Amino acid sequence: MGSEEMSIRKEFGGSLPVANVQALASNNSSDIPIQYLMLELQSEEVLVDESLHIPTIDMRKLMVDDDEMEKLHFACKDWGFFQLINHGVEEEVIVKMMMDVQDFFKLSLEEKNAYAQLPNDIEGYGQAFVVSRDQKLDWGDMLFLLPLPASQRNMRLWPKKPTSFRETLEKYSSELHRVSINLLRSMAKNLGINPDKLATMFEDATQGVRMNYYPPSLLVQVNEVQGLQIKKNGKWVPIRPVPDAFIVNIGDIIEIMSNGEYKSIEHRAVVNPEKERLSIAAFHSPNYRTMIGPLPDLLKENSANYKTISFEDFVEQQARDVRASFRSSDGRTSGLWAHHASAAPL
Repeated sequence: MGSEEMSIRKEFGGSLPVANVQALASNNSSDIPIQYLMLELQSEEVLVDESLHIPTIDMRKLMVDDDEMEKLHFACKDWGFFQLINHGVEEEVIVKMMMDVQDFFKLSLEEKNAYAQLPNDIEGYGQAFVVSRDQKLDWGDMLFLLPLPASQRNMRLWPKKPTSFRETLEKYSSELHRVSINLLRSMAKNLGINPDKLATMFEDATQGVRMNYYPPSLLVQVNEVQGLQIKKNGKWVPIRPVPDAFIVNIGDIIEIMSNGEYKSIEHRAVVNPEKERLSIAAFHSPNYRTMIGPLPDLLKENSANYKTISFEDFVEQQARDVRASFRSSDGRTSGLWAHHASAAPL
């Protein structure tokens, strides 16, 4: 691993140790630490019907259909989120990834802790960005790994159980990277820039895969809306997953590179009061050599709405912002990511 990569990894920092959420939930106790009580959720409006209007993009049609390209452009500009169907990732690859993640979280706490986060490192099993004993915490545990670039992999943190986990994650990671490159090419065309210029920045990408386990909530919800929600026009809109679709989030880097044409928006995960929930989020950022700023081709007739900084400085700023966001429940993310969720009980 190069010194530049080590420096960037260090900027993310680590988390304070906290109680294991899965263990707390298995005790069937009503004595839940106050950090997990999200009372503010009870006062925020959720628009259930709006979930039907979140754009669905057919990746197969993008190659041949101008109307589908226009739909993608609208989704990136107006929503910042969309669901991607016909993406070319075989169902068995997705199902196998979900099964292996499910089997990992079924392991004993002692077995899972063999892959626990190390001090000052975000990778591994635990929780992310816990910087204060008083901050609000997610009602869930996570396993976060960095599959790409391959030279950055810390294989000590890749679970050996289930035995197929490593092979499955490598395949899943590769397929999502392929999809992200194809999407970026389509976005570049819509922005009127050379697709190769944008795709090249992400070819040797940084990819983080976050696998989440959310136990049943022991708290009473004000409504029955669960899962991923996005904030639009000041109100929360739940995303009702389309079968076999990836949920794609534009993220801050694409907003900056598009000079604000495309939008990164808030999102959050709401737990289910009765069922466990699994989700996998894959974050895709450019390679470490990329300068983060508006693409020059977009500035010929417009002024820059964002300054240009090094990737390392951007990551450092994002780490500070994300830590602050965990205190304020702001769910913005830095890179294009694809998300797949399941409500299957463990």
